[in-house]
Amino acid sequence: MRGLASAATIRDDPAKDSAITCAARKSDMSSTRDIENLIDLMAKLPGLGPRSARRAVLHLIRKRAVLLHPLADLMQSVAVSARECLNCGNVGTSDICDICASEKRGNGELCVVEDVADLWAMERAGGFKGRYHVLGGTLSALDAVGPDDLRIPKLIDRIATEEISEVILALNATVDGQTTAHYIADQLESAVPVTTLAQGVPIGGELDYLDDGTISAALKARKQI
Repeated sequence: MRGLASAATIRDDPAKDSAITCAARKSDMSSTRDIENLIDLMAKLPGLGPRSARRAVLHLIRKRAVLLHPLADLMQSVAVSARECLNCGNVGTSDICDICASEKRGNGELCVVEDVADLWAMERAGGFKGRYHVLGGTLSALDAVGPDDLRIPKLIDRIATEEISEVILALNATVDGQTTAHYIADQLESAVPVTTLAQGVPIGGELDYLDDGTISAALKARKQI
């Protein structure tokens, strides 16, 4: 009887059952911790939220042979080799990017953009054959961003040392973008001709769907046909 009672006590011990349950939960959490951490990191990427990050991670896991492993290898390689071009601020795997190193791109035209993403957009369009200068942002009194916080001093140095015949300001049509464009134009007024991208009706655009500012800019930039 005493042996049976002892066995029953061990079997019905609530403290031990709780410890076993807690250990099981910790084991379950540790088994998915890396995946959850990956989802959290993916959710911090532009354009991704928690749900889309979770779907992306699940897709990578299902396609680990053709996607996950190659992606992990490339990310590790890029993490080691990626760097900014010392001349223009473009992103590549060498100190001087391919555009700056190419003699064919040295036609005297220098396109000033806000960010590397804008540089890549210009390259996708394929219409510009000169070189670039990435500012790394725009002037902003609200965010306390001044000229020295951007690559504007480097731009002025390039104008003085390189054979630049025209500076093209390809900045966004925002308040900060236009403020930055006017500041650069004032700084380079007597050094080199400064132009800006045309603004107005996009190809395929309908007037009824355009805002007032776009229509006004299109009127000011009208030309004879």
